[in-house]
Amino acid sequence: MWYSSLDPILRVLMVGPVAYLLAVVAIRISGKRALSKLNAFDLVVTVALGSMLATILTSSDLALATGLTGIALLLGLQVVVSLITSRFVKGQTAVRAEPTLLVRRGELLEEAVVSARLTEAEVLQAIRAAGFGGLDQLAAVCLESDGSLSVVGSDSLGDGTALSTVGSWDSDPESGR
Repeated sequence: MWYSSLDPILRVLMVGPVAYLLAVVAIRISGKRALSKLNAFDLVVTVALGSMLATILTSSDLALATGLTGIALLLGLQVVVSLITSRFVKGQTAVRAEPTLLVRRGELLEEAVVSARLTEAEVLQAIRAAGFGGLDQLAAVCLESDGSLSVVGSDSLGDGTALSTVGSWDSDPESGR
């Protein structure tokens, strides 16, 4: 059977556009970060928002107002958490993972790679994808708090300020690290 009745289809057609429009408005009000993937927390919120919108559309047991209240609550909590993490260091460390240095000045930091539960092959793949052919061309490779790998070439290092928040980065090239 293609459908049991027209009622669920009509509900989706009536509730869908309203839920979508109000979700977009709520996301716009909460700011650009609402759908970002800056860290694991942001990713969880993004996935949860999609799940809630889908539930609003497909579940006749859930009233539109209830579903939209859930979306507003998630976005409101994300705004609160982002305000806390942007203003307080302890809030940052509670929500965001610290970046991990995997390559320092051409040297693969094997303990850091293992600790990050990566393989050398995965790090080398990221290096190749960034257009580099060897470790000797690199200043750093970092596992970022969002799970991505950032590759910084030696020629692109500049004054190294972009790496200043990476705990094991030593900005003094004379230190031998």
